[in-house]
Amino acid sequence: MIVDCALYRDGLREKSPADFPALLAEARESEHAFVWMGLFEPDEEQIGTVTAELGLHPLAVEDAVSAHQRPKLEIYPGMLFLVLKPVLYEDATDTVTLSEIAVFVGDSFVLTVRHGAANPLGTVRARLEQTPEVLKHGPTAVMYAVCDAVVDHYLEVAEELHLDLEGLEAEVFDPRSGRSRDTAAQIYNFKRQTLDFRRATSALTDPMRRLAGAGIPFVHEDSRPFFRDVSDHLTRVNEHVDGIDRLLGDILSAQLAQMGVQQNDDMRRISAYAAMAAVPTVIGGVYGMNFDHMPELHWMFSYPVVLTVMFTAVFSLYRFFKRREWL
Repeated sequence: MIVDCALYRDGLREKSPADFPALLAEARESEHAFVWMGLFEPDEEQIGTVTAELGLHPLAVEDAVSAHQRPKLEIYPGMLFLVLKPVLYEDATDTVTLSEIAVFVGDSFVLTVRHGAANPLGTVRARLEQTPEVLKHGPTAVMYAVCDAVVDHYLEVAEELHLDLEGLEAEVFDPRSGRSRDTAAQIYNFKRQTLDFRRATSALTDPMRRLAGAGIPFVHEDSRPFFRDVSDHLTRVNEHVDGIDRLLGDILSAQLAQMGVQQNDDMRRISAYAAMAAVPTVIGGVYGMNFDHMPELHWMFSYPVVLTVMFTAVFSLYRFFKRREWL
């Protein structure tokens, strides 16, 4: 599905013919014009016409349609191909959902192909159209704006993850919390979400570094400082994610240690009660054998004495275990 398609000349959007071939022909005839087309989850047939007009490399087209790529930057004859992974964080379910954006950049065109729920491109186009001084740099400006929007949202997601992690940390170290198994499952699920987020952010480091340097075709020289800024923001995101991952590991270790201590306490408590129950059981078992020749069998005070001995032994064991903090 075509989301939007327009011709831009000197940073300004122009009213142009509706069909893409006419827009592309007009852009190629002008030195300071380019076409920007946005597609959403196209199939091979839908992207076929655009591919024929732009002369896109078939491998890049295949990657854009399949939408299961890691972030990367590829240089093909006559074009650049960039893959980004925007993320969508749902706070209600604490889940990170990865989407995908493929960006084709040539001397007179930009083609963006989006897959998934995360959609930064609508705001990117609106913001660029309000800043013609940036948009006049051509297709490179669009690539920078898309990267900037994706990475800035990474920072927001990282902050959300950190806030949720603080809540999880408080739950782990709350002595009133008795949800050990549920908490461990939450920690593991949180770690899985962090791993998915890391896959989107860490792989983008190399493409941003290359775009900020020299020698990449179709990248306007004045755009390199902007890509360096995006690269700096991405470094902050990666550092933030590394910190979250390390803290998650520490929290999981603390949770497992607490569960081990709790189990040891339970075993000591069970052992103490078993020892206390063993004394009257032994005495009752001996005097319950009903032999004829037993000491004090016919003594008048045998019954109260045996009960007193049982109570005294159990109470002594209780005091002993209490002092040792087993009970």
